[in-house]
Amino acid sequence: MQLKDFIPNVKKEFGKIFFSGISFDSSKVKKNDIFFAIKGNKFDGNKFIPHAIKNGSRIIVSENKSDKYKNGILFINKKNIRKLLAEVSSKIYNKKPKNLIAVTGTNGKSSVSDFYYQILRLNKKRVASIGTLGVKAENLNIKLSNTTIDPIQLSQILQKIKNQKIDNVIMEASSHGLIQNRLDGYKFNLGIFTNLSQDHLDYHKNLDAYLKAKLYLFQNLIKTKGNVIADEKIAQFNQIKRITNRKKLKLITLNDKKNNFKIISHRYKGDSQILKIEYKKSPIKLNVNLIGKIQIKNLLMAIIAASNSNLNLKKILSVIPKIKPVKGRFEKISKIKNKSKVILDYAHTPDALEMCLLNLKEQFPDKKIILLFGCGGNRDQNKRSKMGKIANNYSDKIYLTNDNPRFENPNKIRHDIKKGIKDKRKIIEISNRAIAISEAIKNLNTGEVLLVAGKGHETTQDIGKRKINFSDRKFILKAIKVKNKYLSNDLKLNIIKELSGFKNLPNSLLIKQARINSKEVKKNDIFFAIKGNQFDGNKFIFDAISRGAKTIIHEKKFQGFKNGILYLSLGNVRKGLAELSNKLFNPKINNLIAVTGTNGKSS
Repeated sequence: MQLKDFIPNVKKEFGKIFFSGISFDSSKVKKNDIFFAIKGNKFDGNKFIPHAIKNGSRIIVSENKSDKYKNGILFINKKNIRKLLAEVSSKIYNKKPKNLIAVTGTNGKSSVSDFYYQILRLNKKRVASIGTLGVKAENLNIKLSNTTIDPIQLSQILQKIKNQKIDNVIMEASSHGLIQNRLDGYKFNLGIFTNLSQDHLDYHKNLDAYLKAKLYLFQNLIKTKGNVIADEKIAQFNQIKRITNRKKLKLITLNDKKNNFKIISHRYKGDSQILKIEYKKSPIKLNVNLIGKIQIKNLLMAIIAASNSNLNLKKILSVIPKIKPVKGRFEKISKIKNKSKVILDYAHTPDALEMCLLNLKEQFPDKKIILLFGCGGNRDQNKRSKMGKIANNYSDKIYLTNDNPRFENPNKIRHDIKKGIKDKRKIIEISNRAIAISEAIKNLNTGEVLLVAGKGHETTQDIGKRKINFSDRKFILKAIKVKNKYLSNDLKLNIIKELSGFKNLPNSLLIKQARINSKEVKKNDIFFAIKGNQFDGNKFIFDAISRGAKTIIHEKKFQGFKNGILYLSLGNVRKGLAELSNKLFNPKINNLIAVTGTNGKSS
C-alpha cells in the first residue's frame, strides 16, 4: 500500500512510500506500519513514538511533529489524527455492508438496535448489530469494550460482516465515539436520534457539548438524501429538523403519515402491551411481550428503520408478537412463585431511572415498586442526588448499594445519593451488591415489583484497580432459586405466610376458600374470625372447625398448631382479609373513589 492512496495531501516525494498496516497502539505496531500518535485524556501517543519505531514503524502521524524525513523515519503532521485514522481504516478494509444504520441518544440505543435486529432475523433477512451488547450476527458473537469501538476494529468487523454477505448493519453511536471521530470513515443510509438527557457530563462538561457530539452524526455522517428518524416530542427535535433541512435529508417522525401506519390505541395486559394499529385503513391488533411503555417508542423506531431497509411493513408487523426483551433492558428475570417480579435494567442516568419507575407504576398501578441501585464512581457526581430524589418519589422501598465505585470511596457515593432521598425510612443500605440483591429478592412479597437498576447486561464490577466478575442477572437467578424453594405453589398459602409472619407454615398445607361465615365453611377452607358490631367471629371458630376449616385467622396472639388446626394471628383480621383478596384477585379498577362522611354518601 502506498501513502498517496490513503493519506490526503501528502507531499509528492513521500507519496510512493510503502506501508503494510496501521496502529495507534505502539505495542501492536508491526514492521512498516503507520503509527498514529493520538493525544487522549489519559495517554499521549506522542510519548510512545520511540516505542513504535522500535517495533518497526517507519511512518509517524502526529499533531506535534512537522513533515520531515529523518533517520529513515517519515513524520507527517496532521491536525485531526483520530479523524484521519478512521478514514484510512475504512479505505484499507474497504468491503462495507450497503445498508448502514446508526443510532444515537442517551437512552434506548441498545433496544432500538436489538429490535431492528430481531425484526430482520424473524423475517429471514441477513443482519448484524454492533454496540453495547457486542457484535451480533448469524455466525458472529463478539463482546466489545466500548459502545462505539475504535476505527480499526470497527473496519475489520464490518469487512467480516460483509464477507458473510450481510448488508444490513445497525450500530450504536455513542457521544464519545462521535466526538472522537471513530465513525468518520463511513456514510450512513439512516440515522436515528432517540432522546437526550444528563449523562457523561464528566467528559462533555455540559449538556450543550453533549448534544453537539450527538448531532455530529446528522451533520457529517449521513449520506446525501439519506434518512433520519426522530421523535417530534423531544426538546431537540427542532435542531434535528434544521439540520435535515440544511443537509437535504429525509426526516421521518414516529407519527408521520408516510409511515403507512398509526397507533389507534394502547393498553396493558399483565406483562404485555396490546396495540391496535391501523395499517392501510385496516385495524391490526398486536400483542407486544415487552414491559415498559418506552419500549413501544423504541419498537416503533425499529419498525420504521426496518421498513426503510426494503422490508414489507406487513411482514414487519406480523413478527412483532415474537419480539423479545433486550438483555438487561426492562427485562423480567425468571418466575417467582408468589407472582412478584424482578426487572433488570441498565438505567444509570436520572432520566432513564425516572422513566423506568414511571413506566412500572403505569403498567403495575396496584403493586409496590422496590428499587435497588447505586451510582458509578469517578463519573458525573451531580446526578447522584437527582437519582436519589427520583428513587424517593417513585419507589416504595430503596435498596441502596454499590454500582461500579471505580477509584472513589463507595460510602461517599451512597452518601451523595442519600442527599436526594427525603424519606430515609425507605432506605435499606447494603454496600455489597450481591447481598443487596439476595436480601431484596428474599423480602419480596406477593405481587411486588423489584427493579434492579444500573448495570443491566454488564458482567463485571469496577472496584479500584480490580475488575471482578459480577453479573446482576446471575445473582438474581440464584436468589430467585433460593426463594422459590421456600415458597408454596399455592399463592394463597404464600400470602397467608406473609401476612402472619409465621415462618414454619408447611408448603403442603391445603387452603381452598377464605370464609367469614362459619356456616359456609367447607373442608380445607380458611376461616377469618372477624369481630364486628353485632357478631364476634371468634365465637364461631369451633363451628368453622367442625365444618372442615383447617386454618383459623384470629386476633389473639397464639400462632401454631393445636389439635391439628393451624391458628394464625393478625393484628387486624379485616385488613388481612382485604389484602388477601386484593393480592389473589388483583382488581384492576382504574378510578376507584372512596366516599366518607356523616350524610350524603349514597347520593
